[in-house]
Amino acid sequence: MSDLSQTQRATEKRKASLPFTLDDGRVDQELIFSIYDRLDTGIWIFDFDEKCIVWANRKALEITDAESLEELRARDMGSDMSHSVEQRLRQYQQDFTKHDVSFSEIWTLYPNGKAQVLQVVMSGIRLNDGRMALLCEGRPHHEQQPETLRSAEALMHTTVMISLFSEDGQPLYRNTAARAACTDLACTLWDHFIDQVLAKNVMGVLTEKATTKFVAEVRTSDGLRWHEITIRRCHDAVTGKPAFLLSEIDVTELHQTKERAQYLASHDALTGLSNRTYLKERLSHVRQTAKDNNLIATLYLVDLDDFKMVNDTLGHAAGDHLLQLVASKLKDLAGNNDIVARLGGDEFLICHLSSPESPRPDWFGQALLQAFTSPHLIEGKPRHVGLSIGYAHYPADGTDIDQLMRHADLALYQAKSERKNKCVRYKEFMRKLRDKHMSLKKDLERAIRENEFLLYYQPIACTRTQRVVGAEALLRWQHPEKGLVSPDDFVPVAEETGLINEIGTWVSRNVAYMQSGLKLLNVSVPLSMNVSPKQLSDPTFVARMQSLPKETGCNANDISLEITESVLLGDIPHAYESLTKLKAAGYRIVIDDFGTGYSNLAYLHNYPIDGIKIDRMFMNDIATGGAIVKLILSLASALDASVVAEGVETVEQRAWLSENGCNRFQGFLYSKPVPEQQFIDMLQAQVRVAAM
Repeated sequence: MSDLSQTQRATEKRKASLPFTLDDGRVDQELIFSIYDRLDTGIWIFDFDEKCIVWANRKALEITDAESLEELRARDMGSDMSHSVEQRLRQYQQDFTKHDVSFSEIWTLYPNGKAQVLQVVMSGIRLNDGRMALLCEGRPHHEQQPETLRSAEALMHTTVMISLFSEDGQPLYRNTAARAACTDLACTLWDHFIDQVLAKNVMGVLTEKATTKFVAEVRTSDGLRWHEITIRRCHDAVTGKPAFLLSEIDVTELHQTKERAQYLASHDALTGLSNRTYLKERLSHVRQTAKDNNLIATLYLVDLDDFKMVNDTLGHAAGDHLLQLVASKLKDLAGNNDIVARLGGDEFLICHLSSPESPRPDWFGQALLQAFTSPHLIEGKPRHVGLSIGYAHYPADGTDIDQLMRHADLALYQAKSERKNKCVRYKEFMRKLRDKHMSLKKDLERAIRENEFLLYYQPIACTRTQRVVGAEALLRWQHPEKGLVSPDDFVPVAEETGLINEIGTWVSRNVAYMQSGLKLLNVSVPLSMNVSPKQLSDPTFVARMQSLPKETGCNANDISLEITESVLLGDIPHAYESLTKLKAAGYRIVIDDFGTGYSNLAYLHNYPIDGIKIDRMFMNDIATGGAIVKLILSLASALDASVVAEGVETVEQRAWLSENGCNRFQGFLYSKPVPEQQFIDMLQAQVRVAAM
């Protein structure tokens, strides 16, 4: 008998002795399946192409919350599969096709909406038709720390390429994005770089520093690309050995397009205009052109008057639309050799070249104003866009760019304070005025620190009885050198610099303490104080006023807040909400200097107005019949608002007011503003006289 026959008989004998073979030598599949079903590890086969599970053992059915294998096979696993997961599975299919490899990862499955966190070992397995499928062995992952699970999910879904390499450059881990970019599973850290000298230098840097960041050309599945790479020295969490952690972002477009990068660096992204970075170089060139050709170079600074209101009332999208509209208009008006730039916010610059024979030195500025006289559509709504323009000529108003910019800025400041002339050329007095304001600002800052402010009170009296029925708190500044300074001399600067909010806080607190003190002296009368638009725009103002009664013991019902008509005309964002909250807190809302603005009944009717103060300028109207004052009184009556007439200086004015239904007045006829103690003495004297 041959050796071959003996081998065949031995093989058949071994087969016959195996527990999972039948008499004819075939494998007992039912027995194999029963063995798989007894395993405590979930095993299943996933069809990459059909995105479904084609076979699973009992533990896998339990993990996937499936009633049967048939029900599990019928599930469409791709219906809610994210792009990142699908990309990862495709990578597995490619890897298994090319290499005999396996991977172990933490995966979170969501069978019937329930999260199942598994440690899954994945390898490739061929289906009967030759296609590559995924063989999964999954066990519950017991260390289910939220941070661990979330970081694993984040690493899978992020577009940042993250990979881990051993100290000798061998790959240890790649997230989905890094694996998609990788040319080969075995690609080492050094193979990743095109420039090997750069790679060597980077490694040299990492011997001294823990982290380094650079841009390099690398090999990827999409060809050669430029990546911004951060490499950090670390340790492999599994072995504890030194390793390198890489995070990469594709910056190919920015790197390859140098002109585009320069454009982004020198132009405003929103409007496409030149920005401040690129401006000085261009302005120097234009100045030289003007000098060489005997031309006038005019620097115009343009500021939008209503930009903040558009931003606050219509939203930032509308604000961006407005800036783009203005930029487009300025470019249309400017010449080919002119510069149009956005300096930031709502401020623009135009450098315009003109001949010395031009009919008007400000003709271009006036043309800018004219272009914005008609309303423009902002977010589908017609809005008037107001401009303020300050300008300076080269060489008459300055011989270098920095000087021209400063002078044009001073002229712009002047234009913003003008009512009619919104296009202003620089004059020497503007510099002196700004220097004075800066000096005054420093003095005001010291005054706040040193508590140099005082409150005077001007009584409000009854037109019939001439008894004091209230008072207005008026701010004074006890300057250590200049003596008592009127608010007209420093409040505008305080408004401009924002110091008015600190000063206003001091005023409101002291008025509150005064009202509380008068109540304790049994001579209490209502007090009023002025609130500027700047204060009302301060987001913390309402909260501070709401806390005053508890802080000081005052009665908010006996304190009036005097505001200007401009507050009602839309200049202050959220004015209605703020005034409504102040009214709810108990304060009375009074319109000061009424009649000097543009309020009408519709505006007033929509606001929680308690009172009106007729401006002093209308007292002269009384001598000619008082038609305007009568109209204001009838308007107040319609609003059920109290009225105080300001600036009353004659007995005849007081008598006329009493006869025509105005019961309260304020002015020198009764008293000028007096210091706090003198006002208290006045009230106490009034109480004593009434008791006689």
